[in-house]
Amino acid sequence: MFQIIRNIFVIRELRNKVLFTLAILVIYRLGAAIPVPGIDLSIIEDLFQGGILGFLDLFSGGALARFAVFSLGIMPYITATIIMQLLQMVIPRLEEWAKEGETGRRKIQQIARYMTVGLALLQSTGMVFFFREAMVSHTWPYIFLIIVTLTSGTTLIMWLGELITQFGIGNGISLLIFTSIISGMPGAIIQMVRLGEINIFRIGLIGIIALAVVVGVIMIQQGERRITVQYAKQIRGRRVYGGRGTYIPLKVNQAGVIPVIFASSVLLFPAMIAQFFPGGLTQVIADMLSPAPGPGNVINPVYIGLYSVLIIIFTYFYSAVVFNPTDIADNFKKYGGFIPGIRPGRPTAGFLGKILNRITLPGSIFLASIAILPELFYGYMDVPFRFGGISLLIVVGVALETMKQLESQLLMRHYEGFFK
Repeated sequence: MFQIIRNIFVIRELRNKVLFTLAILVIYRLGAAIPVPGIDLSIIEDLFQGGILGFLDLFSGGALARFAVFSLGIMPYITATIIMQLLQMVIPRLEEWAKEGETGRRKIQQIARYMTVGLALLQSTGMVFFFREAMVSHTWPYIFLIIVTLTSGTTLIMWLGELITQFGIGNGISLLIFTSIISGMPGAIIQMVRLGEINIFRIGLIGIIALAVVVGVIMIQQGERRITVQYAKQIRGRRVYGGRGTYIPLKVNQAGVIPVIFASSVLLFPAMIAQFFPGGLTQVIADMLSPAPGPGNVINPVYIGLYSVLIIIFTYFYSAVVFNPTDIADNFKKYGGFIPGIRPGRPTAGFLGKILNRITLPGSIFLASIAILPELFYGYMDVPFRFGGISLLIVVGVALETMKQLESQLLMRHYEGFFK
């Protein structure tokens, strides 16, 4: 392991990528620690006793509880991304852009950025009214300053995430969420020790569940079905090309931890909006979509059910985005590849789609189980959200995906990787 880490820093390009990523993450944590001026934090702390606000604070890395510059976190950007991907299914123009390659994706990405700013503006306005009791001043210039600050914070987070994806290692948005969750774990442990809520039995059970989640995530991320592919021989001059056999690695979970993040975002967004208008029907909706509606009611069956269904749906949806059978079949036809026993073209696309659906179903159910079952155990034990199944699943999944990227970079330069 130490030799592998040494190899990472020996390779100049890879070292620069890692250091750049770490520098961006440090900037992100600084923004999550700088509070917006003129806010009484003691009043805000009383509002974060579990419920949806505690869960929202998980994805902001504690910034929301401090009413920091990055209080909104990355959730507006994730919500905008989900909306844009759904709109591609109903708006032909967006669907055409998605098929244009890099140029089309840039257009869609630009619209998602504008949508992120709009959603951040809406959510920051709602936050001002929801936390108005904690504000030392209620003048319009001060309210405008807070709204602009929070919206700018989300815009900066979006930019930082894109910088990591473009110039660093790993998926930028996933790494920011990973950092947010990890940063709150030491504080949660200290709080449990201070309140006397931790004992040998609880430590052992938490460790066993965490280990089970790690093993489960590795199994589902590494599991794959290999489909044999043959390439026809082509004679060009005196040289013979093709004629070799290879395979397509169809992963059990093509989407990684993205479905978990997307499902959390979908449930968090309406619940957060409902929190801004407390009382009556809006409060009922907020409680229904909250993982912990209040003290003494840690497990919310409605939330658990909806969350499981959304994970399965988004696993199918994002798998179709990541792995397009039609594009794969067209590439086979273009370069003389074929699956033994399957005709090229549409039959190949249909065969790949059928296999993808078959392996995605158990993969999505397993992914939902890994996310939900620890929540049930931890809920009955009254363990903080940062140790829940969702947190562990995202942390392990993102860490594994980042290690895979480092692995590919090392192997490309003929160095030994993490996985043997």
